[in-house]
Amino acid sequence: MKIAFYGSSLLSSYWNGAATYYRGLLRDLAARGYEITFYEPDAFDRQKHRDIDPPEWAKVVVWDATPDGLRRVLAEAKQADIVVKASGVGVFDAELLQGVIDHSREGALRLFWDVDAAATLEEMRGDAGHPVRRALSALDMVLTYGGGPPVVAAYQGFGAARCVPIYNALDPSTHHPVEPDPRFASDLAFLGNRLPDREARVEEFFLKAAASLPDRAFLIGGNGWETKTMPSNVRHLGHVYTREHNAFNATPRAVLNVARDSMADIGFSPATRVFEAAGAGACLITDAWEGIEMFLKPGEEVLVARDGADVADHLRGLTPEVARRIGKAALERVRAEHSYARRGAQVDAILRKAARPERNAA
Repeated sequence: MKIAFYGSSLLSSYWNGAATYYRGLLRDLAARGYEITFYEPDAFDRQKHRDIDPPEWAKVVVWDATPDGLRRVLAEAKQADIVVKASGVGVFDAELLQGVIDHSREGALRLFWDVDAAATLEEMRGDAGHPVRRALSALDMVLTYGGGPPVVAAYQGFGAARCVPIYNALDPSTHHPVEPDPRFASDLAFLGNRLPDREARVEEFFLKAAASLPDRAFLIGGNGWETKTMPSNVRHLGHVYTREHNAFNATPRAVLNVARDSMADIGFSPATRVFEAAGAGACLITDAWEGIEMFLKPGEEVLVARDGADVADHLRGLTPEVARRIGKAALERVRAEHSYARRGAQVDAILRKAARPERNAA
């Protein structure tokens, strides 16, 4: 079956945290026989900061972020059996969503894939005319980056025919243990872009912990932090390319995950970095959110912190031996239970069941 996927970017993780999620899932689906075309706009300097070249398992169409460019790529939707509009493309989001509904052929599956469901649902609650809310009746299903039962119930309450969380996972061919790299040497490292709905939590869980441990070394990677006032023991790297993630995760004593406000509130939303860090054998410290035990066992495979004081306490008691033991346990867990091969099998089963023979013949 042919998939037309309209998303932010497959080629670049620059201001695009969903990149490795797309890559892991779509690569697996391609191996299962799907013919994938990924449509991404030339926007936000992402093409200047590519992590990968166009892969052999998907055709990538980079379109001009103009009305003419939009019309050209939407015209190709009719060639696909499955048409997907992902959230957070960043340009023409409303037009793309309506466009895939209008331009896909009769009988094609029409999906909205929400990689920030908690935030989307919050917008929908305050706006009866929200583009996603208006489009739900014309979509066959909604897939989400996470969110668990609360997100499923909310989407179905808004009229979605079906909503299924497809959680982040590990691609062991791209994220795996490597030798330490002195560039990333630190006691605690955090990787994430500076976003309004994350910044206060980074201040609490990362910067507060750094301030309370002036004799420890802290490392922060991601865009936007260069203008942020930080304790003197925090070093800022700027954008960290995907090819550097393994060393970034494998080198520090521990790696921190900090959820965005909406994802922390709703729970069941592990970020890609949770699995990528575990896949590199890192000792992960995460902020507390409901559902973490579905993915990693607190105290054995991950350390959970309620605030910055907890983070600091974890670091004070974290010996290299304990850190290695937790990292090893997390690596074994995600390889066994949280791979993109498992997620891809889940999506494949969903799509094949939904693409009924009578539908394809329409």
